[in-house]
Amino acid sequence: MQNRLHFISGLPRSGSTLLAALLRQNSRFSAGMSSPVYALFRSMLHETSARNEGAVFIDNDIRKRLLLGVFDAYYHEPAPGMVIFDTNRGWTTKLPALVELFPDAKVVCCVRNPAWVLDSVETLIRRNVYELSGIFSYDSGGTVYSRVEGLASAAGMYGFSLNALREAVYGPHADRLLLVRYESLTANPLGTLAAIYGFIAEPLQPHDPKHIEPCYDMIEFDQRLGTPGLHDVGRSVAARERPTILPPDLFARYERDAFWQDLKLVPPTVKVV
Repeated sequence: MQNRLHFISGLPRSGSTLLAALLRQNSRFSAGMSSPVYALFRSMLHETSARNEGAVFIDNDIRKRLLLGVFDAYYHEPAPGMVIFDTNRGWTTKLPALVELFPDAKVVCCVRNPAWVLDSVETLIRRNVYELSGIFSYDSGGTVYSRVEGLASAAGMYGFSLNALREAVYGPHADRLLLVRYESLTANPLGTLAAIYGFIAEPLQPHDPKHIEPCYDMIEFDQRLGTPGLHDVGRSVAARERPTILPPDLFARYERDAFWQDLKLVPPTVKVV
């Protein structure tokens, strides 16, 4: 690629959309909500595997060129010299390949107390009382317990992303990771951005957390998913407190998953802000 590439990953409902909005205040940065590149990347791996009889003509050098071509084709518009952040919760499962393809790439992982991640999803579901969400396959039944169980399953929105994060944190490329806590981003956005600039070795630029520009493409995406507000961000960054709507037993069960809060459980090569 003619531009520098980094990745945003981590947990859902943990500030990645807000972080992208802040990063876009730098005219050299391109960042947005979850992109289709990860799905295209996986599809390319799938179609060039042994399941395809034509794979006998494809070696790893060809696979590498094809995978690089996915990024080149999708990001052909940004001007040379741009720094691109591609967002998807699945990238932490592909670190070995990403390191080979993009030796200088880093991964910013947004994290948040898991109980509040689940609370945030449940809050959206209850707010949109006349909508059926694609997050739950447009099912009109269920309870808060079944919804949380689905989200926390190995294939669920939260469960998959937590396991993917753990895979990266405890894997051989952990030095590529910066864990950005939602609490840090909302309480100290400028300090958090300074840490990110240092992590990706870019000169720090001014940002204005009091004036966030909305991205209207996200509104249509959320409507199609039956979950209006999923990617909404406020016009300014502020730490807000409110009571949880989860039953106490659910909240207590999942807040224990926040392993990054105990730095003794995080390898020293992983940076946490």
